[in-house]
Amino acid sequence: MFNTTVKDLLQEALAERTDLFLIDFTISNDQSINIIIDGDNGVKVEDCIFISRAIENNIDREEHDFSLDVASAGAAAPLTLPRQFKKNVGRTLEVKTKTENIEAELISASDDSIDLKWKAREPKPVGKGKVTVQKEKTIAYSDIVEAKVMIKF
Repeated sequence: MFNTTVKDLLQEALAERTDLFLIDFTISNDQSINIIIDGDNGVKVEDCIFISRAIENNIDREEHDFSLDVASAGAAAPLTLPRQFKKNVGRTLEVKTKTENIEAELISASDDSIDLKWKAREPKPVGKGKVTVQKEKTIAYSDIVEAKVMIKF
């Protein structure tokens, strides 16, 4: 019953704040609640506080002993949901598939796949040397092993 109550409160809070979305949610046997969220415009401390209060203020502490941790996905966390890819269009990603690793610009993201664009050095068709070519590729989410945003300084 506790788990259902927490899930319902979390869904209500996310329904109220449609710019936020759930990445991960767990409740351990000792009633430690861990929630990881992301947002279309990033996640601020106030967003984590909003989710935390939506849950904590609606559960009786006299009846349930629990701990609650609400956090953002973090800059180095892998992208897992199509919504995360869509918010990162225009950024450089490191995408690992079963057969290759690609560092490329994310040019679009749909509900099923992503489109990447990058430059590569390839041998000239005729003669010696290499030439820089523009490459593009569409990759289905099911083929992605891991994808991370490359942080540039």
